[in-house]
Amino acid sequence: MYSNDRLVILDADGTTVDAFSAIDKTFAMHGMDLGPLARFQKRRHVFKYLGGIKEFPRNLRKQIARQKRSRIIATLTEVYRDEGHLYDGMAQLLDRLAGRPGVRVGIVTRNITRDPVDTLEALFKREGFDPARFDFLVHLPLALGKLDAFRTIRDRFDVNPALAFACGDEAADYQAAVGAGIHPFMVSYGFEDFERLTVRHGIPRELISRSPAELGARILHTLSLGAVVA
Repeated sequence: MYSNDRLVILDADGTTVDAFSAIDKTFAMHGMDLGPLARFQKRRHVFKYLGGIKEFPRNLRKQIARQKRSRIIATLTEVYRDEGHLYDGMAQLLDRLAGRPGVRVGIVTRNITRDPVDTLEALFKREGFDPARFDFLVHLPLALGKLDAFRTIRDRFDVNPALAFACGDEAADYQAAVGAGIHPFMVSYGFEDFERLTVRHGIPRELISRSPAELGARILHTLSLGAVVA
């Protein structure tokens, strides 16, 4: 028997957290050029943290040694903790969701910083949202997809799949949501742009929000919670 709860699973990087700005600053601190967001969004996943094909030779020389890569991740962790930002309106959206009876909300992430749960918790706290209010904050290694995590969380709270929603910015997020039988909310302001999501991956344009404000409005309307209060 299902509970009466509704479930909202949020991705961190590129959906809730402005990961591009943090990665861009980290690369610059190590003398590397990530390139503009528009080009970053069109690259294959393997090139994203290497700076793309155009910048690839220079960046590869700087990252080839394991110790160098380790220092980059250490810097990225510091940037996330000390300067990383939620997208505009996200703290208010999270406040509305986390404070609502009958709504289970949390994060499933494959963030690559050191101690990623602690890192994200520090970012959320600094941005004005207490991560202790999440019902879950799950970190997965990059090698693992989100499908099993989505199913586990849905089953943990006995949520009807028809009342469960997952928000993400990459095709893999969409595939995991559909595979788990829950409704996908997609965004095109993160790691993959609108054209890549629709044309390359065949994701229906009706599911895609082009801004954090649009995503927030979609979620609140779906849950009959009204508008975000800034």
